[in-house]
Amino acid sequence: MSKIPKTMTGAYLPGDSTVEFKMYNIPEPGHGEVLLKTKVCTICGSDIRCIYHEHLGKGPEGYQKGMIAGHEPAGQIIKCGPSMRRFKEGDRVLVYHISGCGLCNDCRRGYMISCTSEKYRKAYGWQRNGGMAPYILVEEKDLVLLPDSLTYADGAQVACGFGTVYEGLEKIGICGNDAVLVTGLGPVGLAALQLAKAMGATLTIGTDVSEARMKIAKKLKLADHVIKAGPDTVAQIRALTGGMGVERAVECSANDKGRLTAIQATRKWGKIVFIGEGGTVKFNPSPDIIHDQKTIYGSWVTNIWRMEELVERLVRWNIHPDKLITHRFPLETASEAYALMAGGNCGKVAVCFDEELKGRKSC
Repeated sequence: MSKIPKTMTGAYLPGDSTVEFKMYNIPEPGHGEVLLKTKVCTICGSDIRCIYHEHLGKGPEGYQKGMIAGHEPAGQIIKCGPSMRRFKEGDRVLVYHISGCGLCNDCRRGYMISCTSEKYRKAYGWQRNGGMAPYILVEEKDLVLLPDSLTYADGAQVACGFGTVYEGLEKIGICGNDAVLVTGLGPVGLAALQLAKAMGATLTIGTDVSEARMKIAKKLKLADHVIKAGPDTVAQIRALTGGMGVERAVECSANDKGRLTAIQATRKWGKIVFIGEGGTVKFNPSPDIIHDQKTIYGSWVTNIWRMEELVERLVRWNIHPDKLITHRFPLETASEAYALMAGGNCGKVAVCFDEELKGRKSC
């Protein structure tokens, strides 16, 4: 390993649709901690909605001013603190992006995202320094081992987006009997199509208003049908499913019309999962849900054991999440990366270091 410098440049988000840089001391790992050499940190939609444009979170869950941004990092361990139990220097890892207390009921289930401790629950890139810097201090308990057959960019997306989608798909269950609709074809929706097909869905349908994102879904052949969202979307989906509708719907748009489409395009006894954050929805409970015996699930991030399981499955399925990355930027142009992601006319956007800056050919 090369010599570790004393300081580094990191990017933080003032909350006015800009990115700022400043110097940070590179921390020394303490008990049960590791120092990672960051290789990739991808940008999440929640970074844009809740931090980049404005700081929406309040109290313990709010973005702490000046904190290094980025909650989707992957990298290599270059230094370990004392009392490590599993991981070692040289390991390739991704980071579960919430560090919880480890003792509340939710943490013991593996859902650190729902940790109830105001004192100890800290999200990387929000309440503790994240991945938009060359180095990141991480607790060992938050690490997931990254197999050699997956790239760091693959791992960074599992750290949030793909892990979140996998949780939602597991809640509604996907198999070879299912036609699956995905509303909203941003990075999360594209991931939903990719994983649904791998899990056995025999018919996949994607819908969005963005021509750019529809183009990505078509180019990567992630869906059997890609439909421009509009007033006839539900009728078009029913026509593709013998008039019945889909067995499973995955709502990733956070748009009221997209959510209503997911509900109304699902057949009797079908299941719908809401993953996209924010926004509202209006529907008529009796005809839209109750009389047709439909079930709506809410799903927020995932647990760490399921994230570990997903990494294993990606290898088995030969799926590479990094194929959804359309643009890679070095840290010094992170402002361009965030602006592009905020515009919405792209796939996944990544800030990269070292060998990952070249990466795979963009889609």
